[in-house]
Amino acid sequence: MSPQQAVAELFALCATQGDGDYFGEPLSQLAHMHQAAELAAAEGADEELVLAAFCHDLGHFCAPLTAHNSMAGLGRRGHERVGAQWLLDRGFSARLAGLVARHVDAKRYLCWRNPSYLAGLSPASWQTLDWQGGPMDDREAAAFATDPLFADSLRLRRWDEAAKVSGGAPVDLGRWQALALRVRGAG
Repeated sequence: MSPQQAVAELFALCATQGDGDYFGEPLSQLAHMHQAAELAAAEGADEELVLAAFCHDLGHFCAPLTAHNSMAGLGRRGHERVGAQWLLDRGFSARLAGLVARHVDAKRYLCWRNPSYLAGLSPASWQTLDWQGGPMDDREAAAFATDPLFADSLRLRRWDEAAKVSGGAPVDLGRWQALALRVRGAG
């Protein structure tokens, strides 16, 4: 698949699926993706990490949601792995897919490490934590801390939690599509 085809497929999916409610939060999925990417860009993250912030919840809508994989109406169980595989299948980098794949592990790690992070989760994020395995245990946390993507995964997770502000201007997908083309190697 060419970079142009991969990016076109990604943004067609965002345009058709992204306006849905962001499971228990006061904004659309697309607005959440946009806000996470904006936060990453504002902190000076590299373009691949900014795109990972944009794509981190892609797994909620790139594959069908069923009774078997639903987290009681709060999204798709395993969405991090589904989204990562979807990106890999379209030729996006292992780092980008890895960051998407690890954003739930980062949540679980931060809940283990920092009681104030756990206490500050939104009600929906608190509810999905159980579906995602709960806070890590000591062994899981020690292993995750050795992951080469550990630091960037934690950054992405913090942007994810902060990207839940209602209101705002409509999302201009053109900016993120141009970024995706550069990251995928076509821009």
